[in-house]
Amino acid sequence: MPTFLSATRLSSLWDRLHASFWFLPAAMSGIAVALSFVLVQVDAWLSVDVVPEFNLLYTFGPEGARAILSVIASSMITVASLIFSITMLTLQLASSQFGPRVLRNFMRDRSNQIVLGTFIATFLYCLLVLRTVRGMENFSFVPHLSVAFGVILAIASVAVLIYFIHHIATSIRIETLLANLAAETRSAVDRLYPERMGQDPSQDKGATAEHTIPSDFEGGARQIHADGSGYVQRIGVEALMRIASEHDLVVRIEARPGRFVSKGDAMLTAYPRDRVSDEIANDLGGALVVGLDRTPEQDLEFSIRRIVELAQRSLSSGINDPTTALYCIDRLGEVFGRLADREIPSPMRFDEKRQLRVVTEINTLGDLACDAFAAIARHGITEVDVIARLLRAMDNLSRSAPREAREAIMGLCEAIRRESEKQVSLAFDRKVVQALPESRGACEQPDLTGPV
Repeated sequence: MPTFLSATRLSSLWDRLHASFWFLPAAMSGIAVALSFVLVQVDAWLSVDVVPEFNLLYTFGPEGARAILSVIASSMITVASLIFSITMLTLQLASSQFGPRVLRNFMRDRSNQIVLGTFIATFLYCLLVLRTVRGMENFSFVPHLSVAFGVILAIASVAVLIYFIHHIATSIRIETLLANLAAETRSAVDRLYPERMGQDPSQDKGATAEHTIPSDFEGGARQIHADGSGYVQRIGVEALMRIASEHDLVVRIEARPGRFVSKGDAMLTAYPRDRVSDEIANDLGGALVVGLDRTPEQDLEFSIRRIVELAQRSLSSGINDPTTALYCIDRLGEVFGRLADREIPSPMRFDEKRQLRVVTEINTLGDLACDAFAAIARHGITEVDVIARLLRAMDNLSRSAPREAREAIMGLCEAIRRESEKQVSLAFDRKVVQALPESRGACEQPDLTGPV
């Protein structure tokens, strides 16, 4: 596989390692093991006449060093077990309360990983230093510097424990979780919708992929199929562009990030067929990463869906927490407002010679916003507070949205208002819904003849 394709794979591997709960503690443990050997060797190099000059180090003999290291090691492994139990309990509560899709955020939490790694690393360090302490009649060796550093690690571990208690209590708050999800979604917007991405100044902005791709594309192209089942997690567009340019191909992405593919499903279509050898087909397929679950790096729909799911769960009869739904709507309005300021990229990617190379599918603001707001409205159609916040968020979004998205959003806004009038059972609630357009301007049809 070409070298440039490895970047996609390596980036996906790094994301998986970053999301795992074991990688950082394992790395910290490895550093602690290496540090124990290094410091013991430094102690061996130091003259026995030099160490006593440092009073803070030279305060214990062999028995005292063994006692200190034994107490620290036993304490650290006990606290590490406690922290692991608390973390598992937190994950269980988060899964039942907020949904399994948010577990990724808790497992990716760097603070939890550092806390667990600190205690495990301190335990391993003290255990390995303990084995070097010698106390015999004719010979004794006490690694004073190593033991003193073990005491420093123990003191640092106590501080880390206090921080962990504060952090774990803060991280399970819905406000904190929503802020993290919104920040991750904003990052996805910035990553996937940068300014003027994919636009070619020589092309007509009104042109579509159907107007640009070869007329015999469907009959003269070769499909690249999936080797296994799973969700498309990442697509190396730069890798596809380079392969297409080198071999004069036009590649259409059939399965965008977030799409589930079964073994044998088409992921890419490359034109013309006679230029796509088996080796090139393997290279093209290597630019796509398929995994067990959806990831937010290139899947904006998934990032938005996690916030929508929180709102839906909060509106269920078992939880009945409309206030959380209001928070979710506010965060969605923030995300979509950021997206409204971005220019939607072209589905076509051109090389330096203005030749079409890659065709993909682009999510528009109207599609993303309408799907998210409609999903919440289905569950909260009888909650007047939720409907009012929805209509207000949609009205604010429509003021900055492009023309096509504005029409779709306002159409959904009016449909939600009408359906809510039918569904609410209390008369004063119906009056509130009927007064929403006049009091909030939520569903006023904008002047589409003016400038966008």
